[in-house]
Amino acid sequence: MSTLSESTEPEPPSIDRFPALTAITGLRHGFTTRVPGLAVDVDREAALRRLDRHHAAALAACGLDHHRMARCRQVHGPEVLMVGEGTDPGPVPLGEADALVTSRRDVALGIYVADCCAVFAIDPRSGAIGLAHAGRKGTELGVVPAMLAALVGVSGADAEPSRLLVQLSPCIRPPHYEVDFAAGIVAQCRKFGVPAGRIHDCGRCTHDDPARYYSYRRERGQTGRMLAFAGWGG
Repeated sequence: MSTLSESTEPEPPSIDRFPALTAITGLRHGFTTRVPGLAVDVDREAALRRLDRHHAAALAACGLDHHRMARCRQVHGPEVLMVGEGTDPGPVPLGEADALVTSRRDVALGIYVADCCAVFAIDPRSGAIGLAHAGRKGTELGVVPAMLAALVGVSGADAEPSRLLVQLSPCIRPPHYEVDFAAGIVAQCRKFGVPAGRIHDCGRCTHDDPARYYSYRRERGQTGRMLAFAGWGG
């Protein structure tokens, strides 16, 4: 089977979009899928370099600028980075964290996953956005409640958890993984005060669909990453 060379003109990978987020006027979001034919059986950083131009094409297809996407150095922890005024988004990670929150409308947020869950959180009234990388460890350490608290904190004096909307991406699930951390994330959101009807889980398993998703466990660590992203259109 031939593979795409690095000189091949990139095309955007197919993109999963989630109906609950699509319904929010002006919000642009996506969850990229496997790039057919692209060899990513390398370490994480090399895989991300090979995927970068394809991810850039995906953002452009959604009306967002790859150079205005804030990202973090993900370490499976509970830390949240605030992307405020004066923060310069771009290709260099802003610091070690596993969640990003912003109230700015001129930047996008991006998180990479390959079995962990990307958790989108939006306050549709204020326009504040949060995005978290949550696997087993991050969920146990509370990265999602920490992101939700930060999101409420930047959403204004009248902000409250009940007006947030949360979306869970594809991630690894039982029986391919011994812990259902997606269910744990939903429970944490409920405990935080997000109504059940405003928490949406797509229910898809990354391990189950090798034609569509990269899976760290299935491919023994040498694989690509899906990019979850969100921002406001111009």
